[in-house]
Amino acid sequence: MGELRLDHIVYAAPELDVARNDLEKRLGVRASPGGRHPGLGTRNFLLALSDGAYLELIGPDLESPAPGRERPFGIDTLDVGRVVTWAVRAPDLDALVASARAAGYDAGRVVPLRRTTPSGQELEWRLTLRASPGGDGLVPFLIDWGGSPHPAATSARGCSLVELRGEHPDPERVRRELAILGAELCVTQAPAVALIVDLDTPNGRVELR
Repeated sequence: MGELRLDHIVYAAPELDVARNDLEKRLGVRASPGGRHPGLGTRNFLLALSDGAYLELIGPDLESPAPGRERPFGIDTLDVGRVVTWAVRAPDLDALVASARAAGYDAGRVVPLRRTTPSGQELEWRLTLRASPGGDGLVPFLIDWGGSPHPAATSARGCSLVELRGEHPDPERVRRELAILGAELCVTQAPAVALIVDLDTPNGRVELR
């Protein structure tokens, strides 16, 4: 992936606690509390996949005020939990957004976000947001943690990533957009869109999609 590195994979769910319990049964590891995202109406749980990558479980934060707009990742329209997209760490996020736009791909607007961890630590980062995910979720969004510690360092351990791959009715379009960013993902043709994660877990090999 050149200078781009996998940062995290997003598993979104309409009922976050239900998804956390379900994944614990499937994977054999219980995800760590992450925190609330002010203004977005979401909260998350995290599972480390390596020292620098993690699986994010994200869903509605029903204890916070409604955000007044749609929550990210299509959370408000989900019926069941699923893998919706992924993120790569960009060492120069603004430059990559500009070069991608010049090459014909809109990576989205750069948005600053923050959350407080259960230990009280404040994390701040920037990421790209689009009205709809790039490549229907198969093209990653970009993230820059700045000076904040990476969440994988304090997330529950026990799972590791074997493979991340995609399926799409128009794989060539997705590959073109991936190439503009300089990101790599194996994408094959299929009737429906899917982002598929293979994990090594305490329960053996598990596939999430």
